[in-house]
Amino acid sequence: LDGQDCAINIYQKSTWLYLDLVANGNQIVQTMLCRDRVGLVMFPYLGFLGQLAFFDTQGTSDPTYDGLGTRYILGFAS
Repeated sequence: LDGQDCAINIYQKSTWLYLDLVANGNQIVQTMLCRDRVGLVMFPYLGFLGQLAFFDTQGTSDPTYDGLGTRYILGFAS
């Protein structure tokens, strides 16, 4: 993402979706609750350039695992 070497782990726990993000070997986000249109990178001083957020293409529901890539899209803005 924008020249950054990133590893993104997305997983469902109970009824919520969570995300982990490692960029250039640094843990940026761990166990971040995924919400519709809410930025996932809370602390830019950790060294991640940009922002990630999920978008519901059919409304304003929070993302679920079964809708990833279809209803729920992970977006990146630099």
